[in-house]
Amino acid sequence: MGTDGAYVALGLKVWKAQIERAEKLFGSLSSEEVQREIAPGRKQTALLVGTSQQPYTTRCCRCWDWENGSIPEFDAAFVSNADKSQAATPSHEQVRQAWNAVNSDLQKGIEGMSWSDWLLRHTAVSEGDFAKDTSRNRFAILLSRTNHLSYHLGQAVLGLKGSV
Repeated sequence: MGTDGAYVALGLKVWKAQIERAEKLFGSLSSEEVQREIAPGRKQTALLVGTSQQPYTTRCCRCWDWENGSIPEFDAAFVSNADKSQAATPSHEQVRQAWNAVNSDLQKGIEGMSWSDWLLRHTAVSEGDFAKDTSRNRFAILLSRTNHLSYHLGQAVLGLKGSV
């Protein structure tokens, strides 16, 4: 494994750490805490979990050219109307079960990729654009989604402390 492989290994380690942090935080919440708004008039903690998981998974799977790993019935609550304007937010237990299943599937897929697979073009970029900028690869998607998850974890922690 060369330098690229070491960078990929580090990125995967950070991704896994963020998933574990999210599981620890979101898994420890009561149903009441999950329904609490992170700030007056803002998203509920449940929506942070769902918007961390649903678009994350959908984008990763599409860009890595995998079968779509999203949960279609969650799209309305967490993608199309992720501002809590819709009444049909899945239950705490539904979100928790989906989180575990989706992340298990992602982990299996990730484990099946070689370090060189991460440097391939992702499907949201054309071959011509990728030739101009090879950093628009599958690994870049992993990094951006990991960062997105970190952002929502911060929101949830502050919201639960009432600091937002």
